[in-house]
Amino acid sequence: MKIVKFILSLLFGLMFINAGLNKFFNYMPMEKPTPEQMKVFSAFGEIAWLMPLVGAVEIIGGLLFIFPKTRALGAIVILPVMVGIVAHVFTLDKSSMGMAIAGVMFLINLWMIIDNKEKYKHLVS
Repeated sequence: MKIVKFILSLLFGLMFINAGLNKFFNYMPMEKPTPEQMKVFSAFGEIAWLMPLVGAVEIIGGLLFIFPKTRALGAIVILPVMVGIVAHVFTLDKSSMGMAIAGVMFLINLWMIIDNKEKYKHLVS
């Protein structure tokens, strides 16, 4: 089970590192957005610092998620971004592939948070 957890964590972390780097270097092609998505993207574009911040959080969270010692922190750092991804995919995007990927990624994130719950007890007591 330890190897499965490491492989899933590695893939999860690498996906977020890739997504974060794409925010800075724009190397992955994007599908044609719907008019609703264009409104959201233009609103995000008005806030010049938002996408670099999300990209930095994705890179840092992805790096933290890969290593077992920092995985608990990485899971918490990535959680708000993951919630935003799930909310976007299930409300605006609605592609079955996107829903499947976002759902699996969200479950992996929740699994790591639950798996490391002992590390969080000091924060809420």
